[in-house]
Amino acid sequence: MAKVSWQVGGDYFETCSCTYLCPCAPSNLTAQPTKGHCNFAFVFHVDRGRYGTVKLDGLNFAVVGHAPEVMVNGNWSVGLIVSDKAKPDQQQALTQIVSGQAGGPMKALAPLIGKFLGVENKPIQFQKKGLARSVSIPGVLDQAVEGVASPSKRGEPLYIDNTLHPANARLALARATRSHLHAFGIDWDDATGQNNGHFAPFKWKN
Repeated sequence: MAKVSWQVGGDYFETCSCTYLCPCAPSNLTAQPTKGHCNFAFVFHVDRGRYGTVKLDGLNFAVVGHAPEVMVNGNWSVGLIVSDKAKPDQQQALTQIVSGQAGGPMKALAPLIGKFLGVENKPIQFQKKGLARSVSIPGVLDQAVEGVASPSKRGEPLYIDNTLHPANARLALARATRSHLHAFGIDWDDATGQNNGHFAPFKWKN
């Protein structure tokens, strides 16, 4: 089968169940999550993208999961939620990209995933304003973050750089203002304002 050329870019943000600051990225995934396990939800808005001749502009998707212990040990359970606006060929393209089967940054995570929980189609509303990011997937995911403001550069967040994170090596530091996830058997609710978040632009290709 011929290799399909693809590229996709836009905005990403996440929350996880670790207390801020999550030790996973700074330790190259070798540190124990602050609660012993990690629930997470990565949300992506595609500004422009294509998979072969399939256009992906304007689509949203979320990668949600559970890591039972130190993340580098693997055995993650991961599911994909794709915007209900996606046509079948667009959903298939995003599934290939997110699973790592099409190459690109997500391919490096594939060995850590012990169980793929499937793909769901849902309405996804992604919002971005200043240092704030939020997403609403009715009945499934409601989460938001607020960037930790830089004391030296007005309007900019603090950053962690040169990480192994698949979305971007450079991540803004943020606190989760809320995280409510109920999907694929993963149930997680937090509104303490103490948990971790990140955001960044993303640009993937094979």
